[in-house]
Amino acid sequence: MLERLTAERIGRRELWPLDPGAWDEDTFYDLIEMVHDLVARPRDRWTHDFGDCGFHYGSFAVRTGQAVYRWRVNELLARHGADVRLADNGEDAGRLVHIAGDDRDELVERALATPDPRDRDAVRHAIALFRGRGATREEKRSAAAALARVLEDRRALLKQELFSKDEGALFQIANEFDIRHRGVRGPHGKAQQEDYADVFLDWVFWWYLATVELTDRLLAEQSSTP
Repeated sequence: MLERLTAERIGRRELWPLDPGAWDEDTFYDLIEMVHDLVARPRDRWTHDFGDCGFHYGSFAVRTGQAVYRWRVNELLARHGADVRLADNGEDAGRLVHIAGDDRDELVERALATPDPRDRDAVRHAIALFRGRGATREEKRSAAAALARVLEDRRALLKQELFSKDEGALFQIANEFDIRHRGVRGPHGKAQQEDYADVFLDWVFWWYLATVELTDRLLAEQSSTP
């Protein structure tokens, strides 16, 4: 049964009996995610006085079991210095995602809870694209582009609250650095700049995400003002 499950869910056979020494990192991480999808926590248990078979369990709670599993696995990953964790929230909940290991992880959690329902799915999708353990440069570019679209919808607020040069720089980067309008020449026929390092693209994403979170707070302040 276990061999069938691993074949169906992660496309790998012959993983049973378990031999951790024979796994590569991707196989190990795939197994962690597979178990997350299958685990559940029993609400009831009982025993009987024959068969010597120990406790029996029933009335399983999937969400509770998965939450406990994520907590325990994340503890073990942190203890051993891994740079991934099982996501608790977002469209990638239950998937192993890269963490920053600093205050940016708290920024992600705040952004995932963006109160505007029109933007919530877009922000969650952008975060899932960017932090996936196998995220490519193209996926990270798409993540930055998705956040740029959210900020475009809030441009009036940005013009009102930020210095004009700051607001303009947000969209200049999106429009001229091969993020939003790919293959389209910028102002004055200038070609898109695309030969930059991945670390610059990472910086753009974090800048945009922080600005999304800032505008969330500004919108909340506006709605609470009599």
